[in-house]
Amino acid sequence: MALKMIQAFTRALAQLADRTILAILLKVIALTILLFALFGVAAYFGLVWLFAWLGWTQGGFAAATAAAIIAILTGLLLFRIVAIFVLNIFSDDIVNAVERRYYPKLAETAKPPGYLLGIRMGLASTGRALGYNIVAAPLYILLLVTGIGVPIAFFAVNGILLGRDLQDMVAARHMSDYRNLATEWRLPKVQRFVLGLIAALLLAIPFVNFLAPVLTAAMATHLVHGKKEA
Repeated sequence: MALKMIQAFTRALAQLADRTILAILLKVIALTILLFALFGVAAYFGLVWLFAWLGWTQGGFAAATAAAIIAILTGLLLFRIVAIFVLNIFSDDIVNAVERRYYPKLAETAKPPGYLLGIRMGLASTGRALGYNIVAAPLYILLLVTGIGVPIAFFAVNGILLGRDLQDMVAARHMSDYRNLATEWRLPKVQRFVLGLIAALLLAIPFVNFLAPVLTAAMATHLVHGKKEA
């Protein structure tokens, strides 16, 4: 398994230099930043309205400062969720680029799910991420005393979620119902978890986190198709 993971990673990393993948990467980064910027703007106008309602007429600067802080904190806390949502929108383009280079026969028979399904998958992924992490919140709180327990639990929970998301992105091009995958499209549970864990770890590293969605989607493509070829 380790050899397959390394091979998938090196192939995905090398393909980041391809023009097609690079263009998709720039789209993912731009849309991710735009969503956080829009959130900051919405927070600003919301705070301006709140301050005016409270009778504080000189709250423009305070609202701008608070909105900037909120946008930054939101980016730090919710980057993984927003990045994966955006990735789902462009996931078919990424998987298609990898398949055309390494698995041309599969690329020819694929049925692109389209951006609408990508948005639906992104919203479903966002809902799972929020739901599972809210359920796990009491565990995170209990583990605060351990010092290291919280990040271990956090990465474990999100590794499970991300592994599934990445697997489904590939399968969605080849199955009409990605929610009920045939066995041949399912990664082994341990391999799927390791893939998700790698994604979760990369998404936690500043600047690298912008590359992580595209890189791990390409990895997932190699792993899913590598399993079918084995």
